[in-house]
Amino acid sequence: MTDVHTRGAATGTGDRSRPRAVLPALCATQITGWGIVYYAFPVLNPQITADTGWSTGGTTAAFSLALVVSGLAGIRVGRIIDRRGPRTVMTAGSVAGVLSLVIVALAPNLPVFFAGWLLGGSAMAATFYQPAFAALTRWWAPDHVRALTVVTLAGGLASTVFAPLTAALSDRLSWRETYLVLAAILGAVTIPAHAIALKAPWPPAPPSSAGTDASPGSVARSRPFLLLAVAFTLSAFAMYAVVVTLVPLLLERGYTTSQAAWALGLGGAGQTLGRTLYAPLARHTGTTVRTTTLIALGALTTAALAVTPGPYGLVISVSIAAGMVRGNLTLLQATAITDRWGTRHYGRLSALLSAPAMTASALAPFAAATLASVLGGYPELFGVLAGLGAASAVVATATSARGES
Repeated sequence: MTDVHTRGAATGTGDRSRPRAVLPALCATQITGWGIVYYAFPVLNPQITADTGWSTGGTTAAFSLALVVSGLAGIRVGRIIDRRGPRTVMTAGSVAGVLSLVIVALAPNLPVFFAGWLLGGSAMAATFYQPAFAALTRWWAPDHVRALTVVTLAGGLASTVFAPLTAALSDRLSWRETYLVLAAILGAVTIPAHAIALKAPWPPAPPSSAGTDASPGSVARSRPFLLLAVAFTLSAFAMYAVVVTLVPLLLERGYTTSQAAWALGLGGAGQTLGRTLYAPLARHTGTTVRTTTLIALGALTTAALAVTPGPYGLVISVSIAAGMVRGNLTLLQATAITDRWGTRHYGRLSALLSAPAMTASALAPFAAATLASVLGGYPELFGVLAGLGAASAVVATATSARGES
């Protein structure tokens, strides 16, 4: 006879079914993975281009291509995790991440540099937030929001830890040597953490219930899913474009580089603060209302940045508010599938939902710079981005699904 704890293991609802090592391990690997594979690049890129003579556009294109590959490869990764669990794919992704950085570090020319980042995109797909979210959603449901919040709070520290560390290493070493040291750290932390901490039995998919028994294919073709993908894609483009163009906006308005950097950095701190507020927000709002409101607030803060030339304290406050919204949007996307269609096919559906948004984020730096030139300045760009965010909020009003809470 199946006792209560066995049933908890099958559904992920019993506290004893939750492998204790998973949450701290994923916190450590998200900090390390994001910090090294993602945030080290903008720190090292000026040194890379100065040393090699490769164009900034070429090296940045290689990194952006990795983000596109990550979004597309994540669909396959999500299917694997749904069926087999996260251990094998996340461990393999950790190995791929190390190899990709070694290739990047040793690249004799730009094509090999591109090849390293193509592999790096696959590593991102297998180790970043999406697979971690899929693991926690199955093991921790229905209390997965708490676990997701903890992991994203940890992930938010990645740039805080590794951007200064990367800069310190690059002051003493070449960019190639720095990447080799970082690759060693990545391997030492993430490979054993994923191989050992994720070895717990993978719970079977929860039984279908009313409103959640549709196949993943039919869900992905449904009107609410498609509109949700459109809303998240437009919002992601607008939000990421704001991040990468905030410093140019403030420089154009006469602020110093240091003041602009502080505004951007404090906005990042706002993301961490915002994520702590998501759980109470989720308890007191419906899914569609929450989705529409948060995306609309993103548009509102973007508009505020467009029309707020000063004083500096007010600019900082708006940047922090925008960061708080971005922090909430990360968790909004992480819970969008479970809120509407349950946890049964979370990995595949979440990857399908995030792929176009990640592609939009990868294209945002180039598109935003081009738009700013066409429109005549960064305040005008922010006005357009605010309108794009408002349009995504309108689309979000039509994303209710049968059976959502």
